[in-house]
Amino acid sequence: MYRLFFQLFFQRMDPEKAHHLAFRWIRLAARVPVLRTFVAAALAPRYKELRTEALGRRMHGPFGLAAGFDKNAVAIDGMTMLGFDHVEIGTVTAQPQPGNPKKRLFRLVPDRALINRMGFNNEGSAAVAARLAARNPVFRTTVGVNIGKTKVVPETEATADYVTSTERLARYADYLVVNVSSPNTPGLRNLQAVDHLRPLLTAVREAADGTVTDRRVPLLVKIAPDLADADIDAVADLAVELGLDGIIATNTTIAREGLGLTSDPKLIAETGGLSGAPVKERSLEVLRRLYARVGDRITLIGVGGIETAEDAWQRILAGATLVQGYSAFIYEGPFWCRAIHKGLAARLRNSPYATLADAVGADHKKVTS
Repeated sequence: MYRLFFQLFFQRMDPEKAHHLAFRWIRLAARVPVLRTFVAAALAPRYKELRTEALGRRMHGPFGLAAGFDKNAVAIDGMTMLGFDHVEIGTVTAQPQPGNPKKRLFRLVPDRALINRMGFNNEGSAAVAARLAARNPVFRTTVGVNIGKTKVVPETEATADYVTSTERLARYADYLVVNVSSPNTPGLRNLQAVDHLRPLLTAVREAADGTVTDRRVPLLVKIAPDLADADIDAVADLAVELGLDGIIATNTTIAREGLGLTSDPKLIAETGGLSGAPVKERSLEVLRRLYARVGDRITLIGVGGIETAEDAWQRILAGATLVQGYSAFIYEGPFWCRAIHKGLAARLRNSPYATLADAVGADHKKVTS
């Protein structure tokens, strides 16, 4: 039914307008007590076998909402109501910014993909921190906070910019993510180079520890699928060296060739980050490489091209403790989380693994045993 609704309604709308409209409906539903209870019962059934412990948190399951959907932390309860086991807000920058000029979001429907060049449009870390401080949660969930560099801040001042956001937001984060991999902020991806990344992550860790003294806020870094294998290894080694809590693999790609894209060439040629089904293979490759390098020493989160329960299961077997999605939600609609959870539970029951944690990295363990 949703697919027909998408074809007849959403597909005819500008993608960004459609996003805001759907977002408004989700937020409104979450504000009505009886309605949100009914929706959560229908869309977010719980499976005991999927209970997950990661980053010091106990979650109903491993499947979360990737950053980019709820940039300003306005619909955490709404997205939890739809079944996401954790919600990563952002990307949030130290200064508020409007993002890039519109039109900046494009659907590649035949490829089940999106291209975005949003440019970290958000209200800024002070406003988001105030909203999180005032939040009275309806549903228990894990909230990740994804932070990035303000566009107007030069690369030489990037560390101070991230530290500002950390000092404002760390106390409200169940985990904190340093985003250095969006292609839509000039110079941002340069920060993935280890020489730049080491002082940045060190400063953010120190800022988080200095701001939040009653607990340790888990710190992760999000990387691009376009990194060369040697650079992936270097980031993995750095994460272990610095005692990071995790790596998120991966962000969107700037690649277009070799992905089998069949959409209108004019759409394919739009600049920005490509997400959705076409990045599935490369994101999985990066995840496998990371797990082979770090094993169980840090938490890996798999994201990029996850559409089905089988996709999520493959990420878990490849080494992901948690998995995330976003783009497929546009195409699959509100029953997506329900289908992912049902399918994951079935796969776990039919597998040789007693728990979901036992399945994490099982493919690599088979090869090396």
